[in-house]
Amino acid sequence: MSTAFGLTWDYRCPFARNMAEHVITALEDGADWEVTWVPFSLTQVHIGEGELDAWDDPAKASTLHAMEAAIVVRDRFPDRSLAVHRALFAARHDKGLDLRLPEVIDGVLQEHGVDPAAVAKEIEAGWPRAEFRKAHVEAVEGKRVFGVPTFIVDDAAVFVRVMDRPGTDAGRARRTVERVLETLSGWPELNEFKHTSIPR
Repeated sequence: MSTAFGLTWDYRCPFARNMAEHVITALEDGADWEVTWVPFSLTQVHIGEGELDAWDDPAKASTLHAMEAAIVVRDRFPDRSLAVHRALFAARHDKGLDLRLPEVIDGVLQEHGVDPAAVAKEIEAGWPRAEFRKAHVEAVEGKRVFGVPTFIVDDAAVFVRVMDRPGTDAGRARRTVERVLETLSGWPELNEFKHTSIPR
């Protein structure tokens, strides 16, 4: 029986990148998980009182574009989704590229066999932003999610930071994710576990 869980992400967060790579690497190796990738906006989290929501503010549209493109790929080109997801994180964190620039996103899409024009057409239709907003609001209001990456299993949600990346070690990736899931589902009494310093 497969394990089902949700995982929030925003491409700007390096910890979201780390965990996404663990999940993707294990999935590519055959991990039997049903993963729902839940878009979450760090832009929206930092909106001040009285300011327009990120979804409604034209000045913030560029901060949403990569996430909207990923939603399109997730829902319209699922066979390319994991590769594009990994590559968008890499563009931001490994290559230092600006995901607010359409040409950066288009380059990632083209590299992985997705037509940027087709993705742009879907974004222009408006449903990716509506889906983004809905997923974010449901996570915040329904699960009290405050950041990325957050694992969601049934009614439980836990914010997790791992410091490492799996590289090509699928066994390590699988063990990392399974440890999180086991703790989340099997030890709900553990509310917080945080190192006071980071080993260098």
